[in-house]
Amino acid sequence: MFDVENFVKEETGRLKKTLKGKALIAASGGVDSTVAAVLAKNAIGDDLIAVFVDTGLMRKGEPEEVANSLKKLGLNLKTVKAGDEFMKDLRGVTDPEEKRKIIGERFIRVFERIAKEEKIEYLIQGTIAPDWIESGGGLRDKIKSHHNVGGLPKKIGLRIVEPLRDIYKDEVRKVADFFGFETRERQPFPGPGLAVRVLGEITEECVEIVREANAIMEEEVEKASKNGEIEKPWQYFATLLPVKTVGVHGDLRNYGYVIALRSVESLDGMSASYSKIPHNVLEKISVRITNTLGNRVNRVVYDVTNKPPGTIEFE
Repeated sequence: MFDVENFVKEETGRLKKTLKGKALIAASGGVDSTVAAVLAKNAIGDDLIAVFVDTGLMRKGEPEEVANSLKKLGLNLKTVKAGDEFMKDLRGVTDPEEKRKIIGERFIRVFERIAKEEKIEYLIQGTIAPDWIESGGGLRDKIKSHHNVGGLPKKIGLRIVEPLRDIYKDEVRKVADFFGFETRERQPFPGPGLAVRVLGEITEECVEIVREANAIMEEEVEKASKNGEIEKPWQYFATLLPVKTVGVHGDLRNYGYVIALRSVESLDGMSASYSKIPHNVLEKISVRITNTLGNRVNRVVYDVTNKPPGTIEFE
């Protein structure tokens, strides 16, 4: 059985011994990296610098929300706007494994720049067990290369430290409860961001479309949860499919994208079942998406696949 207090005590002590001087923490605002950041701050105090990289692939309003939540925790936060770098690297790329590796490398190169400026040799990551398991750790088959594990470049000018490497999402949430911070309630969001919610080639237009659709999905699900229509799912989001279909906008023929909605229930992310969201809620989401995005999206579908055989994200 997972002993939260013992884990916090042991991991804080281990970090004190490991980190000789200042360290960077890759801070995304999610529960994993935030728990890792608090552990590291307890170990080395002001010698920790939290770096949030705005990749340009974040959810609507997320950069501001993340900055506010991390500052509330008293972290020494540095925000780096690197959207142009990520989009340039991803131009023309369609393979999901290649996307993840490109994103993983670009993250590292940004962290290396900051580390050089600050004369730092340690990079702390919020890697958890499912990340390296799905990336093909040990004798396991590679399902997808998580950007912070299988997506890392071979040559890295930093020493990687991963205090959460051997625990699972439900255990991370228990540690977040122990610390008592709000991020515990945030739904999981992939490190590569919206890059893995735009299937196929990534363009500024596609990112803009899926960002808006994703925001609508989140808003309507959270509203339905507050109204008692549904229980809040573990994770819920929108994905842009790499196909177009014929539709009608006004009285005119339209050829637009397809948005796929996904909502799942899970404990640790290793397996999941699709959420049975009522049709009236799905209809509200569909109508809002097609009305808001005009002739760019004319069809919305709902994914009813469990994990396995599907994974939670499409890519």
